[in-house]
Amino acid sequence: MTFEPQLVPTLREGIDVIKMVLYRELKSLLFLKHRDPVYVDKLTGAVVNELFGIVSPGTSIELFSRTNQEAVEKTFQMISKKLDHLKIPLTDALRIQFLCDNHEGMDSTAVLKKAENRKLLIVERDVPLPGAFMNIARSFGRSYGILDPQPLTPPETTHKNPNGATDK
Repeated sequence: MTFEPQLVPTLREGIDVIKMVLYRELKSLLFLKHRDPVYVDKLTGAVVNELFGIVSPGTSIELFSRTNQEAVEKTFQMISKKLDHLKIPLTDALRIQFLCDNHEGMDSTAVLKKAENRKLLIVERDVPLPGAFMNIARSFGRSYGILDPQPLTPPETTHKNPNGATDK
């Protein structure tokens, strides 16, 4: 698949929207169980980073993830069971990320395989076309208040008529 120059950054923005949706949903779910906001923030960040293959060496999230790997894995099981409604957007975001990474010369096959092993990837689902993925990302972004719910409209244009009055 060939991409227009601006397509990869746009698709990555859509992926980020899906990550934010997962973060919000997961954080709410974990807070019901743990009640410690610092722990919940770190666990949620560690899970989202690990799911999408984000490695941040030396950060507090990376250290937390290494020292709390059992909690991270249990959280993946929780996503599979309690956030089942996110499997389609997660599958699509992970696959689009794979295509973007591949286009940029990176191999993120291992990220897809881990998601499949954790039962978070719908294997039989077709890879979405970029436009279809962006529609899903926009829809989720609007419904979760991440994106502006109002479509962009051009500003009203004013014109001066010959006698100096302003017309719309």
